[in-house]
Amino acid sequence: MKKIGTINEIKDSIHRNEFRIKKYFGQNFLVDQNILEQIVLKAGITKATNVIEIGPGLGSLTQKLLDASKHVLAYEIDKDLIPILNKEFSQYKNFTLIQNDILKVNIDEEIDRVFSDQSDIIVVSNLPYYITTPILMKFLETSKKVKKMVFMVQYEVAKRITSKPNTKDYNALSIVIQYRASASILFNVPKNVFIPEPSVDSAVIAVEVKNEIAHLADNEEFFFGFVHNSFTQRRKTLANNLLFTYPSLNRDKIEQLLNAEHINVQIRSEALSVDQMIDLSNRLIHLL
Repeated sequence: MKKIGTINEIKDSIHRNEFRIKKYFGQNFLVDQNILEQIVLKAGITKATNVIEIGPGLGSLTQKLLDASKHVLAYEIDKDLIPILNKEFSQYKNFTLIQNDILKVNIDEEIDRVFSDQSDIIVVSNLPYYITTPILMKFLETSKKVKKMVFMVQYEVAKRITSKPNTKDYNALSIVIQYRASASILFNVPKNVFIPEPSVDSAVIAVEVKNEIAHLADNEEFFFGFVHNSFTQRRKTLANNLLFTYPSLNRDKIEQLLNAEHINVQIRSEALSVDQMIDLSNRLIHLL
């Protein structure tokens, strides 16, 4: 089997297989061996680990994952890449490849079908930037079996996911993800290690799902909507955002809501912690 991973190897694979890179799938192939190895190392993958890989592409990261893990279940949406991947990894008995959109998959059912031992499951992916948030939320909201994800994402998105209150990157995505998980940036990745080269730098992040959410929202669907509504107009105060998004509220009710939580009525949403947002959501649902 011919190794895939360096610039020349990726180019050779593209040429040999007459493959055309598709921008609409967000295809950018990582070509730095050190970064590929760091992803596997930082993810903590061992021979006891089952890996779900999203978008294996031409297989440069897949090969590292197969060598390090117990089993790799890979989802590739591009049907043109399926024969290439099957040919490259036909000798691996610990490889399962499925041509499907991960957003349409019942993840836990697939895990039950493919993995005999489910004690250690990690999702690893160089995510297409245009669907980073939907994929993250898909795993956080629908899977009970996946406890850790290691993703390559756009650097600006990585900052939002991991940011803290009172920073310019803190937003609704920060709150929603941090409600369910702990997120951290593992290392940064320059744009010149991809083919084709994207217009932005990247970062590898780790997202570890909480075993228990100590501070639960009374109604999670309402909470997620409330968080989104609170950041509708970022330059506005929280009170003005709530006035804009909840027509049944008036300023007096909003001031009562904020005063009850000892929150300044002039505060902006980015100044509030996850716990404060949960408390406001729990109180607001009973006012509407």
